[in-house]
Amino acid sequence: MSNTDSAPFSYEGLDRVIHEKARLGLLTSLMAHPKGLAFADLKQLCGLTDGNLSRHLAVLQEAGLVDVIKGYEGNRPHTTCRLTKAGRRRFLDYLSVLERLVRDAAKAAGREAPPLGRLGILPT
Repeated sequence: MSNTDSAPFSYEGLDRVIHEKARLGLLTSLMAHPKGLAFADLKQLCGLTDGNLSRHLAVLQEAGLVDVIKGYEGNRPHTTCRLTKAGRRRFLDYLSVLERLVRDAAKAAGREAPPLGRLGILPT
């Protein structure tokens, strides 16, 4: 018996690297811009500070989800970020699991709640 059979609501595919709010926003922004985004644009789109953005990008880069390309435009430093091919695939896989979670939650909300005793919670 697989873990999904015995624990159907464990959602093993919810990736902790991706699931953090800021990183989820970063990956969504980069998914919408396949050619990549400048650091400043990504910062503005996601409402992050320079330091927060740098740290979250480092986590995503270490996980192989994004490429961070540093260079120059004229004499000014320019950083561009984009999803890797593996990052795109992993993010799409994550979204599939998230969609399943939303479907399960909506389905469960349409049912009568189980008695509290069945959940190990006794009424007060």
